[in-house]
Amino acid sequence: MNNKSMQKDFDKWNLKKKKLDKLSKKFLFKTGDIWWCSVGLNIKTESCGKGEDYQRPVLVLRKLSAESFVGVPLSSKKKEGTWFCEITVHEEKRYALLYQIRMFSTNRFQRRLATLDDTDFRKVKEKLKALLEL
Repeated sequence: MNNKSMQKDFDKWNLKKKKLDKLSKKFLFKTGDIWWCSVGLNIKTESCGKGEDYQRPVLVLRKLSAESFVGVPLSSKKKEGTWFCEITVHEEKRYALLYQIRMFSTNRFQRRLATLDDTDFRKVKEKLKALLEL
């Protein structure tokens, strides 16, 4: 693959992001939910979304308000180490990208995927505490 074919189209993502910013739809969500979110195109090792809407599943770690939450993106690719946490979603292994924790707007929500079971949710929180040395 040459550099041109690997080049990210930040301008296209910026147009999508402008549309997301104008949304006024309200979402019902809770801690432990997993939503497909438009996470966009990001820089270097930051996780990016895929497809036309730049989507990636995101686990809601903490609801901050009706319009915002702290979350971590998920990956289907096997990841090992202290920066990751293996979980199961619809009987398939997923990996919480703990080092990518951040605040998200609910305007990024596309559709609800699942709710994480209590055991896996506790495991994510424990690994996150260890990673952040809390």
